[in-house]
Amino acid sequence: MYRGILGLLLLALALQPQMIWAQDYINQTALEDILEHQNEDLDAIPEVQYHYYILHHSSGNNVLARNTLYKVLGDGDLALGKKRARLVELLNRVLIRNLKIGDTLVIPNQFDLDFRAYSPFPRYYPGGRDFDKLFIMDKSIQAFGAYEYGKLVRWGVINTGAPENPTPNGRFNFNWKEEYRISSLSPPGEPWEMYWVFNFHDARGIHVHQYPMPTGGPASHGCVRLIDADARWVFYWADPWQTTAGGTGIESRKGKIIKQGTTVLVIGEDPVGRPRPFLFKKRYPVLKRVELPAHPYDVPPGTPQQEFFDRLRETRAGTSR
Repeated sequence: MYRGILGLLLLALALQPQMIWAQDYINQTALEDILEHQNEDLDAIPEVQYHYYILHHSSGNNVLARNTLYKVLGDGDLALGKKRARLVELLNRVLIRNLKIGDTLVIPNQFDLDFRAYSPFPRYYPGGRDFDKLFIMDKSIQAFGAYEYGKLVRWGVINTGAPENPTPNGRFNFNWKEEYRISSLSPPGEPWEMYWVFNFHDARGIHVHQYPMPTGGPASHGCVRLIDADARWVFYWADPWQTTAGGTGIESRKGKIIKQGTTVLVIGEDPVGRPRPFLFKKRYPVLKRVELPAHPYDVPPGTPQQEFFDRLRETRAGTSR
C-alpha cells in the first residue's frame, strides 16, 4: 500500500508543472480571521512544516474527494476542515472547489496560528532595523512583508502588474492616500472602484489598494492589489508624505515634499504563470523564502523623488562628519 501511495505522489509531482488550475477570485471576507490573528510575541510562534496531499476518493468523485480533504484538515470535523481550507487555499494560491482527483496540495502541519507562522519573509530583517516602518513587495512570490524596526509585523499576498504593464522594481515611498477612488484607466461605463488607495509612484499613478484578486499571479495595470483586510491595515499603518499643501489626499501632491512617507521596496521578478510559493522536493515541499537586500538603500531609487532625498541624505551625512 505504501509503495502504491508513494507512486501516486511521485506521479503527481512529476505532473505538477503542467497542472492547469482554473483561475478564480479569492473570497476576501472569509480570510479576515486568518489575517488578523496575531501573537504579541513573534518568537513564540512555532516553525511550520509542510507535506503533500493528493486529492483522492475511491469513487472517483471530485466532490467526495474534496469532502475527504475537509475531514482530514478538520481532524474529522467537516466544518472545521472547511474553515482551515481557507488557509490552504491562500498558501497554495488556488481554490479547492476547482481541484480534481489527482491534484496535489501543500498542507501545513499546524493550523490556527499567527499568520506570520506561514510567512515567506524572514521574521527579522537586520538591514531594516533603523527604519520605523518598511513595506516590501516581492513579485516572484507575489507577497508583501511589513516591518517595524526590522521586525515582521504583517505579511500577505498581492497581485502585481501583468506582463504588459509590470509593476516597476525599485525603492519608493508612500505618497498620498485616499479611502476610495475610481481608476483613471476605467473604460467608459465601467468604473474600476479602488478602496484603501495608497500611492507610491506619483508620476505613473501606481498604488497599493483593495481589489478583486484572482488566485493566479500578476493581473493588474501596474498597481498592486491587496486583500481588503490587508489594504485597510496598510492604509492606517503606513505614513504618507508631508507636503506644503497639507493633508494626505491627492491634493497634497500640489505642494513641495517636506518629509517622505514610509519606505517601499519592490523586488523580485515576475513569475511565469501563477506564483509557486513552494519548492516541490521529492520527500516534502519547502516554503520559498524571500531574499531581502542587505540594506533597503541597496535597492536603486525608483523615481526622482528618491534620488533627490538620497542626495540630500548624503550631503547631510558629509556635513555631520
